[in-house]
Amino acid sequence: MKGLYQKINFRKIVNLIVLKLSYWFSILTKKPHVWSKPTAVSIEPLNYCNLACPECFAGNGNLMRDKQLLEPDCFQKIINQLPAAVSYITFYFQGEPFLHPEFAGLVCIANKRNIFTATSTNGHFLTDRDKTKGIISSGLDRIIVSIDGTTQEVYEKYRKNGKLQKVIDGVKTLVELKKELRSKTPYIEIQFLVMAHNEHQVSEMKELAKSLEIDELTFKSTQIYEFENGSELMPKDEKYCRYYKDKDGKYYIKGKLKNRCWRQWSCVVITASGDVLPCCFDKNGAYSFGNVFEHTFNEIWHGKKANEFRKAILNNRKDIDICKNCTEV
Repeated sequence: MKGLYQKINFRKIVNLIVLKLSYWFSILTKKPHVWSKPTAVSIEPLNYCNLACPECFAGNGNLMRDKQLLEPDCFQKIINQLPAAVSYITFYFQGEPFLHPEFAGLVCIANKRNIFTATSTNGHFLTDRDKTKGIISSGLDRIIVSIDGTTQEVYEKYRKNGKLQKVIDGVKTLVELKKELRSKTPYIEIQFLVMAHNEHQVSEMKELAKSLEIDELTFKSTQIYEFENGSELMPKDEKYCRYYKDKDGKYYIKGKLKNRCWRQWSCVVITASGDVLPCCFDKNGAYSFGNVFEHTFNEIWHGKKANEFRKAILNNRKDIDICKNCTEV
């Protein structure tokens, strides 16, 4: 990944090698062995949003956690605990990151540790030139902007309360300011969730992305929580759908759910309130390993709850509810 390799050092490479060794040894023995530290961390700046997307817990009302914003001093406490081996921080979990009034400041703190930084946004706040200048100046390495349609009528079917033109104007502002500031970062990616109502606009999206002069366009399958009986969101084009319909009339996720998960060795999620979660599928923190404001990150990473979860993954992953919609191996 462009820019990431510049922030990799010998210590981080050794950590990754040891992580892989412990991961495969754990698969062979069916017992969790964690000999090193995570290489990536997702940190939640806040957990609320300006949109109401139907499959997003922060937008559809299914997020049961209290509204929370991660204060810079609390983030500093988290970053101070993270191992030196951490190479990548994603400033996103639930919520819209750019609603955080000091988002750029959080990124600056991470950059002082020479950590690759990324985020994902619905793009509605990029037209604020001062805010966007601050984001560029913070050193943010990568930004993903969600655009799921080329017309307002199609776009708003999923991005409820969203304004397509505002997002497009925001991307233009970001590209323009990068040139003005002569900055190579952030790397700009537009992400298009392919659904039944917008799959006919895939070609149009390619043209739009080209005109915007962004770095990358990706088409992504949509995660649907109640998928067993189908959904009006599922696209007809099978390559863009992560589910298939079986002979019994039910829908199933493509691929076999194996008793393994690289995420449980390589990365972790930390919420705005400090809870350490196994992955991004645990939206409501049902499987919290502990809280970084109550225990050290090291204690949590190697703790009983984390290892019990890893052991369950290795022995009978299909019984873990948050794993049933995942293809990670």
